[in-house]
Order: sequence, then structure tokens, then C-alpha cells
Amino acid sequence: MADPQGFLKVRERELPARRPVPVRIKDWREVYEEQAVAELQRQAGRCMDCGIPFCHNGCPLGNLIPEWNDLSWRGDWAEAIERLHATNNFPEITGRLCPAPCETACVLGINQPAVTIKQVELTIVERAFAAGGVVPQPPDRLSGKTVAVVGSGPAGLAAAQQLTRSGHTVAVYERADRPGGLMRYGIPEFKMEKSVLDRRVAQMQAEGTRFRSGVHVGVDVTGEQLRSRYDAVVLAIGATVPRDLPVVGRDLDGVLQAMDFLPPANRVALGESVEGQVTAEGKDVIVIGGGDTGADCIGTSHRQGARSVTSLEIMPQPGADRPASQPWPTYPMLFRIASAHEEGGERLYAVSTNEIVGDEHGRVCGLRLHEVVMGESGFEKVAGTDRELPAQLILLAMGFLGPQGPGVVEQLGVDLDARSNIVRDAAYMTSVPGVFVAGDAGRGQSLIVWAIAEGRSAANGVDAYLSGTASSLPRPIDPTDRPLTV
Repeated sequence: MADPQGFLKVRERELPARRPVPVRIKDWREVYEEQAVAELQRQAGRCMDCGIPFCHNGCPLGNLIPEWNDLSWRGDWAEAIERLHATNNFPEITGRLCPAPCETACVLGINQPAVTIKQVELTIVERAFAAGGVVPQPPDRLSGKTVAVVGSGPAGLAAAQQLTRSGHTVAVYERADRPGGLMRYGIPEFKMEKSVLDRRVAQMQAEGTRFRSGVHVGVDVTGEQLRSRYDAVVLAIGATVPRDLPVVGRDLDGVLQAMDFLPPANRVALGESVEGQVTAEGKDVIVIGGGDTGADCIGTSHRQGARSVTSLEIMPQPGADRPASQPWPTYPMLFRIASAHEEGGERLYAVSTNEIVGDEHGRVCGLRLHEVVMGESGFEKVAGTDRELPAQLILLAMGFLGPQGPGVVEQLGVDLDARSNIVRDAAYMTSVPGVFVAGDAGRGQSLIVWAIAEGRSAANGVDAYLSGTASSLPRPIDPTDRPLTV
């Protein structure tokens, strides 16, 4: 184990500092400063190497957390990255974007602040990149089998890398102009600079994975054409149908889905020019939805120079401590302050939108809301709480419903479940032989670690299908698994 007395000597979490708010909102760089290695190693030394490490259960990837905590504490960074890569293709991405359910499952977290697992993970991989320890791993020989992966988000990239390394010839199709899916244009630079993604894509290209960007499968090439060209197809198209807000005024100019606002902003931050971009500059912005996407909208609005930013959430404000209904090691609903929230704005809880108000020109100018409480039949209005907020830009960040039906899904004729997700068996194969699905398209909207785990597991199923024998590729999860942590 790491330091046998580490959890007794160091009882508090130590995380890297965030850059000062007045400085960071003037640029798009990542918000965190570099952490001293000695400080990080003290945190790794707090790991107790539990007899039953519940952090494994918290992580869908089955990351070998106690092992690489111990190696980090000892300074054996070369072996630490080997242990980390054994279960996770992209720790530099999860180390930035994952909400770390492993930490809420940490045994130390029962009566102390949990080990800073996510930061240890990120430090290991960043030190490996800096030392030249992350190199291409091309296959020794080719199988002669071909695979098309549709979608280049975390699930698609994970499946593609695993299958390429197994010797199959893999082509990844992405409708955007560059690979990465929502990691490319949905995640703001201040959360993950795209150079992080680019270096991993470069590794995959050197291994032999082929990328077909700017190709909209279902439009530029049909599902039937893919099936005729490739021995197997993996659908990793995500759950991109956004939840809408059916209220009066929804169609006013200035009411946008988050994914109509964030990608143009991210492109401009990367130096591109976007015609007709809608920005928050000088506006009162309201973000409806209190999740990660909502926080991305808040941080982006601050950097664009919004006059004010208000976040609305229909659920009541969570508490600061784990509620009794969400015991360890489940992932609790707590009041969390993301970097975007730290930068300003107001967060309103237990409120619901009545109506979006427009001016004589058809542009949004306000939003009427009221407070709600949970009753026997759902949310109930609190009498006398109606009020109106000024707004010239309203962003809808209320989650996603499932994969897009029109296009490749309909063309392939795969079965869907009651929630419009693609049905798959224990090998991740859909109802159509040779067509597999991984990530949000089959599971529903979920976490990046679940997407990578599903991509790795689907690769196992594809490899077995193509080879006709049991695959040696790791299989972190069964598609029927449901997380203990939410």
C-alpha cells in the first residue's frame, strides 16, 4: 500500500488552485494551475489500499486505483501509467471531465475527505506525456477484417483504439470537421484544451486508425453502404436529441439549445470564424438546467462578457452533506461549486418557467417563473411566487433524450427500447447482425467513464464476432449493468 500512516498524517484533500477569476474569464485556457508533485504524492499516500476497494465499484472502467496511488506515492511514474492505461484509454480526458464517482465511493470518504483520485490520475498521464511515455501501439499483424465506427466521442474512440490494436482495420466516421464528438466542440476550452484531444488522436492515427471527418453517416453515406463495405459497424452516435421546453415563447429569437450555443463559441475560441454566431456579450443570460452543460453555458457566457447570468433548476438546492437516502458508496447529490459558478452569476433552485416573454420584434426580453415544491403528483406551484427576470438570451441545458432516429438508425433498422435507445445484447450487438452499439446511444445519457467502458466492452464483442472465438480484449461491463453510483 502507499504510506501506511498517510491517511492519519494527512487528513484533508489538497487540490490544485484555480487561476484567479478576474484573470481566467479573460481567456479560454484551462482554469487550474499546476499542482506541486510533492503535494500530489501526499494525497496519493492517503490511499489505504482497502481489502475491498470500493473505488473500483464507483468506477465503471474498473480502474486499478490503489495500485497507481501506491506507485505515484513511490514516484514510479512509468509503472503507474502502465497500470492506468490497463483500464482506461484516455485518462487525460477523464482526469479533466469525469465527476469522479470513484471518490464518493472511497472507503476513506466514510469519515474523512476522500483521496483526490482524479487528480492523481491526471498527474500520472500528464507526466507520462511530458516524458514521452505515451507512444503508439500498432498491432503486430492485421486480421484482414474491417470495422466502421460511427461517432468519435469517448465511446467511439475507445472502441476504435481497442479494435485497431487487435489488428482490425478501423475507420472512424465523424460528421463534424474534426474528430472528438462533443469533446471537440461541446466541451469548452476552459475545461479541456483541445490540444489534449489532438495528441491522443495523433497516437491513434499512428497506430493505424483512420478518421473520416466531415462525413455525415445517414446522409453522405448510408447505413446499408457501411454494412456492405465493412465486416462490422459500431454505432457510437451518442444521445444528441435535446430535451425541449414546451412553454409559450419558446420560438422567440434568442432562445437556444445549449448545443446551438456552445459549439460556435468553442470554434471562435479556437480561432475560427462563425457566421451568425449568437453570443452573450452585454446580455442578461438565463440558463435553464443545473448540470454540467448548464455550467459550461455559464462559464462561456462570462467569457463572452454577459451583463448577468442566472441559472434555473427545478429541483431543490442540495445540501452540503451526504443525505441519508444516498449512503456511501453511492454518488450523492450535493451542492457543488464548479469553476463556472465561482466566476459569478446567481443560481435559483426549485423554480419552474411559466412563459418566455418577447418584445415587439419577436426577440426574447424576459422569463416568467414561479417556485415549486414536490407534491404527491409531482411539482406543484407555490402560490404568490410569480416573478419575471430580464433576459435577452435563454439557453436550454436540460439534458438529452436519446439518439437521433432519422438517418443511420432508421436505415439500419435496429430495434429501439421504450426510451428510444438502441437495444443490444450481452455482446453489445444490436438486433441487426454485425451492427454493434456503445455509449449513450444504447445506455442513454451518462458519464464519460461509462462511455469509455462501453466502448472497450463493445470492442470485445466485435472482436469475438470477427474472429469467431472468445476475445482477449478486456470487457469492463455488461450492457445490462446499472451503476451503484448515479
